[in-house]
Amino acid sequence: MKTSVKLALFSGAVALTLAPATVMAGENPKVAAEVMALARAQWAAEIAGKSVTEQTATLADDYTEFSAGAPIRIDGKAMNNRYYEASALDSSKPVASDMVNPMVQVYGDTAILSYNFVGMTLSKDGKIESNNALSTRVYSRVDGKWKLVHGHFTALK
Repeated sequence: MKTSVKLALFSGAVALTLAPATVMAGENPKVAAEVMALARAQWAAEIAGKSVTEQTATLADDYTEFSAGAPIRIDGKAMNNRYYEASALDSSKPVASDMVNPMVQVYGDTAILSYNFVGMTLSKDGKIESNNALSTRVYSRVDGKWKLVHGHFTALK
């Protein structure tokens, strides 16, 4: 698929994100907006080439993750950051990231954000490649701030 077609498809998918997220369990649109903004800020930091520490600033110290990039559950922010740093050695660079069909479920001090991740990556060969996934992020309010405590990301090809 030509780069211009991929970018057009990506732009259309991102346009879908302008619709409000589905909010459930307490109908708290403010919390939904806050947790979606945290995910987008993480992607923006990655695209801008910020340090791994800045990219993962909202992760809880005991963060856990399942993802296609690791054959086991990643336990702890420190282990996650080592994986992020290792993946940064790959010369591909994310150029766009967003979510489609986001839904936020709020249960007191816990918020579950699930969405279809849509992204584009610039490969080391200069080609734009799509990067899509089924994603779930679990946030917990810790000391008055939302912290990402668990992520589960399933890559789609």
